[in-house]
Amino acid sequence: MTTYVALINWTEQGVRNVKDSPKRLDAARKSLAEMGGSFKSIFMTMGAHDLVAIYEAPDDAVAARFTLMLGQTGNVRTTTLKAFPEQAYREIINSL
Repeated sequence: MTTYVALINWTEQGVRNVKDSPKRLDAARKSLAEMGGSFKSIFMTMGAHDLVAIYEAPDDAVAARFTLMLGQTGNVRTTTLKAFPEQAYREIINSL
């Protein structure tokens, strides 16, 4: 599984309906699981982003589909980062 970090911001619609955010998170968790992925951590944050999610997906196509699905709701905008674990990082650097 590949790890992704999603930096998430609520849209105006998302903030207007912020009390429904936990239900939306539960729905997103279910959708990601149906795609073969899973959330590892979710954080509400202060600063440039409202939420940070760390999740795993089988491949980039699933991560892209999941991100697009989130965007379609109109409640959030995301920036997704592909994360390389330490061992992969070391292998990449050592291959230089």
